Amino acid sequence: MLNLQTHNGSTILQVQPRASKDEVAGIIDGALKIRLQAPALEDRANIALCEFLARLLKTPKSAVRILSGDRSRNKRVEIRGVTQQQILALLSHDA
Repeated sequence: MLNLQTHNGSTILQVQPRASKDEVAGIIDGALKIRLQAPALEDRANIALCEFLARLLKTPKSAVRILSGDRSRNKRVEIRGVTQQQILALLSHDA
């Protein structure tokens, strides 16, 4: 089950850099798993994560920010103006 936090709109994500394609890969330990092509060098994976989520959720890039875990695979991400249902919908189709 996906553990979504509603306090200040934050969501827990697990990120896998250097994947074959950008995609939502399911749920791991209550976190939404995101695979990104970008490497975890010079913040490229973090930038790619924010851009990818903004594109999927049809929200401005400025509405997506990493609250904690910017140097970790496990991150807390705030996405303003997005509902839990919109995030859950990412699991129901290929991103």
